[in-house]
Amino acid sequence: MTNTTQPDDENGNFGIRISLPDGDPFTRLVDDGWTATHWYASRTARDLAMSDMRREHEYSRSGDAPALVFEAIERND
Repeated sequence: MTNTTQPDDENGNFGIRISLPDGDPFTRLVDDGWTATHWYASRTARDLAMSDMRREHEYSRSGDAPALVFEAIERND
C-alpha cells in the first residue's frame, strides 16, 4: 500500500500528478488549480502507487471512488 505523504523517491523520474475534476466542490477549500505531485524511482513503482490510489479502499462506502484525477507523468532529462 502506498503512503502518499511519503512518496517513494522525491528525485525519481516517474510521477503522479493529482488534481481535481472541473467543477469539483472541493475547490472551494483549496485553490482552483490545486495539484499535488508524487515522484517514484521507477515506472513500476509509480504505476503500482497509482493503481492503489484509484482503487475502492476498504474504508470507503460501497461504490465510492476517489474524486481525483490521476495523471502519469515523467521528468524530461
